[in-house]
Amino acid sequence: MLEQIKKVLVESANVDADKITLEANLKEDLAIDSLDAVELVLDLESAFDIKIEDDEIAALVTVGDIVKLVESKK
Repeated sequence: MLEQIKKVLVESANVDADKITLEANLKEDLAIDSLDAVELVLDLESAFDIKIEDDEIAALVTVGDIVKLVESKK
């Protein structure tokens, strides 16, 4: 799952794949701003055929949070 999410992060937010770990903070470590986050959520929804709610987006702080959320919806 992490590898698939890494691919989306690299393609959607132009994140360096080497920086992506489960502990990586989306804002501080990966420089994902609010606009990038919206695009990322849309790409995750498309890639995994899921729906991510607004309140769930606010709870995404690390890459690990994204992995847990996507896994819970699959």
